[in-house]
Amino acid sequence: MAPANAAVAPGDTVLLRYRLSTPAGETITDNFGEGPETFVIGAGELAEHLERCVVGLDEGAHRAFHLSPGEAFGETDSALVRELAREDFPKGFDLAAGSLVEFELPDGRSVAGLIQSWTDTTVTVDFNHPLSGCPVVFEVEVVEICR
Repeated sequence: MAPANAAVAPGDTVLLRYRLSTPAGETITDNFGEGPETFVIGAGELAEHLERCVVGLDEGAHRAFHLSPGEAFGETDSALVRELAREDFPKGFDLAAGSLVEFELPDGRSVAGLIQSWTDTTVTVDFNHPLSGCPVVFEVEVVEICR
């Protein structure tokens, strides 16, 4: 438990309840009905733009942040929509619009993309974050700050 009046800071381990939703109230993810989840602030376990909302909050704080696309998951970038050769996909691969596909980069990292469409020779994949271009509401409760 954190000392009285101690706010969340980078490096802290925090227990959070959170909900991510659209401004219209459609839930994207929600753990309020479950136990809180543990995150280390600054370790990349929570998206950076969501961490910025949490830093500075006191233990017990319960806030909702209305984030524009630029403050949340970014604007949609047309340069991240790519046409790939269909032959680069495994034989028998089920091409379905809206399917999430993961690709391994040469450096060993992986990147995910959504299949948009395909022809006999190409597959169009959108590598933007699925929530890019969308405003979101991030509701968070700081259950505990562990130092």
